Amino acid sequence: MTKLQLIQTEIETLTDHEFTYLKNWINELDAQQWENQIEEDSNSGRLDFLIEESLLEKSKGQLREL
Repeated sequence: MTKLQLIQTEIETLTDHEFTYLKNWINELDAQQWENQIEEDSNSGRLDFLIEESLLEKSKGQLREL
């Protein structure tokens, strides 16, 4: 049995409260990893094209206020 299969089997034995806690923890971890990836991409310049596209659209008067 693989490590993942063992974890899945253990998850199936959790109480409702434990499962909810785990689900929330995983969601928070996922969100933090997403934030870290966005920050890394931004710092490396991989998102600069978005700024350039926005500035181009602004110069054309094609942006709307939010």
